[in-house]
Amino acid sequence: MKHVLSVLVENRPGVLSRVTGLISRRGFNIESLSVGPTEDVTMSRVTAIVMADDVAFEQITKQLHKLISVHKITDLTDEGAIERELALFKVCAPPERRSEVIEIANIFRAKIVDVGRTTLTVEATGDDAKLTGLEDLFRAYGIKEIVRTGKIALSRSSRD
Repeated sequence: MKHVLSVLVENRPGVLSRVTGLISRRGFNIESLSVGPTEDVTMSRVTAIVMADDVAFEQITKQLHKLISVHKITDLTDEGAIERELALFKVCAPPERRSEVIEIANIFRAKIVDVGRTTLTVEATGDDAKLTGLEDLFRAYGIKEIVRTGKIALSRSSRD
C-alpha cells in the first residue's frame, strides 16, 4: 500500500539523511520525496511516499519517532489530504502546431514559461492523474524533457 508520510523535522544538516536512511535500511523504497522549510524557519517538512504494508509502515513511524530531530509524524494516507506536484514539460512545438500545444496547456490550467524556436516549456501543478493526462497528450507532439517534483501534502482543514 502507498503511504503518504509527513514528517516535521529540525531544519539542520544531516536530518534528511537520517530520516531517509532509516526508511531505506528497512528495505523500503521512497517513491517520492519533497523537503522544504515551514512557517517556522527552524523546522522543515519532509513529505515521503512509501510503499509498505500497514505493519511495516507502523514500524517505520515508530523508528522515526525515536530520532531526536523528528518532532511530528503524520500519516496523510487516509485523510483525504491535499496533494500537489509540479511538472515542467519541454514539448516539441514547431510554429504550425504551437497553438495546439498552447490550447492543451490552457485546458489543464498550465502555464507556458518558455518559448523556443521549436519548443514550448509548460509548467503544470496538480495531482498525479492531471499531470499524467497532460503528459499523455503532449506525447503526441513529442516531449524533449520532463521533470517532476515529489508530492507535497497537507491535511485538510477541519470543518467548523
